[in-house]
Amino acid sequence: MSRLISHPISKGVIARQLLAVAVALLLFCVAVPGCGDGRPKRVPVSGQVLIDGVPISSGGVRFFPRDGRPSTGNIDAEGRFSLSTFEPGDGCTLGPHRVAVVSVDDVNSLTRRWNVPKTYASPDTSGITQSIDGPTDSLVIEITWGSQKGPIVEKSYGE
Repeated sequence: MSRLISHPISKGVIARQLLAVAVALLLFCVAVPGCGDGRPKRVPVSGQVLIDGVPISSGGVRFFPRDGRPSTGNIDAEGRFSLSTFEPGDGCTLGPHRVAVVSVDDVNSLTRRWNVPKTYASPDTSGITQSIDGPTDSLVIEITWGSQKGPIVEKSYGE
């Protein structure tokens, strides 16, 4: 018959061993990509888009950083938006951004209505820049029709 031999191990030794394993795992995760999300820091950013002082009621905004993935947000009926970069509601990266604002409705298969000037639809032509230095819920983007009168109805006659 065999006898079970027991070795007394103190609780302090077990606690130190568990702590050593936890620290090693933490250091491994910090050093090896993939344990964290590996994505740039983002902060919550929300605000409102106004055209000639009045909130636009549909569309979207896109914030383009110098490098990296753009942040996007849908514009609601009060002109409010909240930015997301990788996942819904995860915010926007820090630093300078070029901004695009788009609000267009399809009237029918051949007609669309631009609720803001088309020039704002591209970060290359919008002229809007915004620096994100930290979290904000009160960012205001002001755009204008200028000498144009809007909205603009555009018809397409096929290709």
